Amino acid sequence: MESEEIRKRMNDINTFMSTTTNETYFVGTDEHGKEFNIVFNTIELLEWLDIDYMKERTKKYIDNL
Repeated sequence: MESEEIRKRMNDINTFMSTTTNETYFVGTDEHGKEFNIVFNTIELLEWLDIDYMKERTKKYIDNL
């Protein structure tokens, strides 16, 4: 059985939580206003995020407003 790819946009993050079992949760609403959550392995999330790059891109976005 072939699995179907799911793509959603989290438009509004309203809850964030990291647990002692190495999970990070983001809860919010999708592009249709329906609530959904994403669960990450916290260590993998920290390994993949490039915070400095994210800050740089955000500053550029804000400067162009």
